[in-house]
Amino acid sequence: MFTSLNFKATLVSVLLLLVFLGVWQVATAPLQKVSTSPAVSAERAEYLKMLGKDPETQKETGFPTPVQMGQTAWKHLSNPVYDNGPNDKGILIQLGYSLGRVGLGFLLACLVAIPLGFVIGMSPLLRRALDPFIQVLKPISPLAWMPLALYTIKDSSASGIFVIFICSVWPMLINTAFGVASVKREWLNVASTLEVKPLRRAFLVILPAAAPTILTGMRISMGIAWLVIVAAEMLVGGTGIGYFVWNEWNNLSLTNVIFAILVIGIVGMLLDLSFAQLQKKVTYVE
Repeated sequence: MFTSLNFKATLVSVLLLLVFLGVWQVATAPLQKVSTSPAVSAERAEYLKMLGKDPETQKETGFPTPVQMGQTAWKHLSNPVYDNGPNDKGILIQLGYSLGRVGLGFLLACLVAIPLGFVIGMSPLLRRALDPFIQVLKPISPLAWMPLALYTIKDSSASGIFVIFICSVWPMLINTAFGVASVKREWLNVASTLEVKPLRRAFLVILPAAAPTILTGMRISMGIAWLVIVAAEMLVGGTGIGYFVWNEWNNLSLTNVIFAILVIGIVGMLLDLSFAQLQKKVTYVE
C-alpha cells in the first residue's frame, strides 16, 4: 500500500515537471525567435574582458528556454571545481564556501541553543523570564543584523557566520526548551524513585524523550541558515552561492541566475531530507 502510494506520488511529480517544462518551452520559444541580441556597450565589453569572459557569449535574448538551461547546467556541472580568479569559480567551490559558513554558524548555534534550551526547559522560572527576550530577538531579519555585525566584527566572512548563528539559534532554543518541558512526568517520577542523578537523568531520560523535538528545531534552523547565507553573501560579496547569484545578475546572465536558484533549492532539499532521516531514527513509535 505504502509502496504503491510512493510510486503514484513519484509519477504525479514527474508528470507535473514535464507539464511545467512544456509550458516553459512554449512560453519562451517565441521570445527567442523575435528578440534580437542587443549590442554590448564598449564599457561593458571592457568589463567582461577584465573578468576573462567573451562579450559575445554574454548576450542573451529574452527569458531562457529549458534547452538553454540544460546547456548552462551541463557547462557548470561538467567542470564544477575550476578557479579562474575571484569572480570566476566553479559551482562546487562556491557551494563549498557557502556550506562551510552555514556549517560553522549552525554548529555554534547548536552549542549555545541545546544546552541553554535544556536549562530553560527544566526551569519554569527561567522560561518565563527569558521568553520576552527570545520573542523580541527571534523575528529580527538577518539583513538587519548584517550592518551591526560588519561594524563590530569588521570581517565579511565572520560577519556572515555570525548572522547565520544569530538567526538559526532561536528555533533550536525554543524547540529544545519545549521538548524538555514536555517530557512525561511519569518518566521523571520513575527516575526520581530510582534515585537517578540529575546528569544521568538528563542524558538517559530527558534527552531521548526530547530528541525528536530538538531535531525538529535543528531542521528548522538549518533551513533558516541556508536562507540566510544567500542573502548574507549577496551583501558581503567575495565567494559563495549567494555572491554567485548577485555577480551573474550584474553580468546580465539570467541562465546562470536561474541555474544557481535551482542549485540552492536542491541543496536545501537535501539538507532538509538529511535532518528528516535523523528525526525518524530518534522518534519512538508506540
